[in-house]
Amino acid sequence: MFDVEEVDPYMLAEILKDILDNRRLTSLFQPIIDLQAGVVIGYEALMRGPSDSPLHAPTALLSVAGRVGRLGELDRLCREVHIANFAARKLPGKLFLNVCPETLMQADFRSGMTRRVLRELGLTPDQVVIELTEHYPIEDFEPVRRAIAHYRSMGFAVAIDDLGAGYAGLRLWSELRPDFVKFDRHFIQNIDSDPTKGQFIRSMQEISKELGCQTIAEGIETEAEFRAVSKLGVTFGQGYFFARPSSHPDLAGDKVGLSALGMGKDRPMVSGKTRNVSCLIRRVPSVSPVIQVHEVADMFVDLPSVQALPVVGVGDVPVGLIARHQFMNMLGSRYGRDLYGRMPVAKFMDAQPLVIEKDQPLEQLSQLITSSREFTCLDDFIITENGSYVGTGTLLSLLREITDLQISHARHANPLTLLPGNVLINEHLDKLLADGTPFSACYCDLDHFKPFNDTYGYRRGDQVICLLARLLQEEADSRLDFIGHIGGDDFLAVFCTDDWQRRCGRVLRRFDEEIKALYDPCDLQQGGIRSQARDGSRRFFPLVSLSIGAVYAVGGAFTSCHAISTAAVEMKQQAKKVAGSHLFIDRRQCALSERETFSMAANGSLAQS
Repeated sequence: MFDVEEVDPYMLAEILKDILDNRRLTSLFQPIIDLQAGVVIGYEALMRGPSDSPLHAPTALLSVAGRVGRLGELDRLCREVHIANFAARKLPGKLFLNVCPETLMQADFRSGMTRRVLRELGLTPDQVVIELTEHYPIEDFEPVRRAIAHYRSMGFAVAIDDLGAGYAGLRLWSELRPDFVKFDRHFIQNIDSDPTKGQFIRSMQEISKELGCQTIAEGIETEAEFRAVSKLGVTFGQGYFFARPSSHPDLAGDKVGLSALGMGKDRPMVSGKTRNVSCLIRRVPSVSPVIQVHEVADMFVDLPSVQALPVVGVGDVPVGLIARHQFMNMLGSRYGRDLYGRMPVAKFMDAQPLVIEKDQPLEQLSQLITSSREFTCLDDFIITENGSYVGTGTLLSLLREITDLQISHARHANPLTLLPGNVLINEHLDKLLADGTPFSACYCDLDHFKPFNDTYGYRRGDQVICLLARLLQEEADSRLDFIGHIGGDDFLAVFCTDDWQRRCGRVLRRFDEEIKALYDPCDLQQGGIRSQARDGSRRFFPLVSLSIGAVYAVGGAFTSCHAISTAAVEMKQQAKKVAGSHLFIDRRQCALSERETFSMAANGSLAQS
């Protein structure tokens, strides 16, 4: 390792000159992931100097370039090298290019240089995001605003990097109204166990919605951090959890998408009647990549209802898709059949079609399609089983199925929280029982809610109910667990996750803390309110607390949703006998060992039957 502070400044200037004159820069690319759909939406380009040089690290390069007045040259060279490497590797999605705001304000800033390089390499400005790296004070925002307006007028998107780490990140955000804002890794590290960081990101998410800005969490390194930022609604993420920066990213891994993130085969937090992609399968014949164009044209003539033909390679693995409209238009040109008729169809296929496994839930497919801007043939997509071709699906058929699901959900959802109601809860429980899936059913009920509602009114009462709904959803794993709203202040959480007790514990602790904000200061100070009891007398009621009764369904312990409901209600009644927020578990069907029990902090407690 070199320490630039120990190297002669003149020598450093000469090394930098050699790097700039001979373009001795390397591009590393780190993928940016859609946290809901689980697909790569682009890559951030990161620069490195020669590996045997004291200017290998980007911080050293920038420091020396700024010191000798060559920061603008370095910045432009980085853009040229990154664009060239991005094009050469044929990477999908958007290219996020780091640009120092101070270089935009220099007199020798070359307007149009980036667009020219893109044009020469067959790329367009809408494939590039200009990412402002702000690590030095910006005293004059107007030149930066003009430069960004110039980029936007050419079709580029704009991002602000490291929000929260620089000198004027929030002001840049308000002044520039970027398309993307990247949360600094400091706020993402250990966010799963740091409520303060979670609150910061939650607040920034609310601002981003108001400004119409998409958010990116940097530095996601663990599955727990990934789950935490996903629950907070962050749009995209990047970090070692997904992939380390690489000069040659693994495109095969990127195409795995949902499966690569372990999101593929899990059950979403929706009703038991959730359908998967298999209901969309159309049995359409496939073609080989080497089949000639004129043969494919004859197939389209013989199959007038088919709008696309899948191209499959060895092992029936899909490698492309031929769209009827574009294909027949090409052949319909004056010399089309003569020019192209005997060429292999692989030259004319869409080499990056949407490929989805048949057991994916329809909701995940819908998110994947609506969040993607990279697929050129969205009317048809390819459906596989364990990676092998089984058929195609159409966007129209997906819309029909999703519409049916939404209508069904809206008909049976709770109007306040929009969570599934009793019909959908029962369907989900019956589906789990039929599949033999082990799960824990947790009946959640508020204590002292009626006097609170009588004292403060239904609007603040609704806030308490929505608070509980939000906490349950945030602490559940949306891929495995299910949250239903029975009615009023009663909820049912159905956990398929192994750590469901700890999730319940976090709900109890967070509820006890956040409910305080809904009390008037005088009532909070005395620890409750005086209100009329059911017998007409006035008495003192402590702060609203949460009781959870849990039963564990495994090995045929229950035969119907009604049996589960009865048992869970019984456990909830046991929990309500204990003062304060409490989790009571029916251990008769629970196979967990005694050492897995634990005590809840912050007034939450755990007991067993």
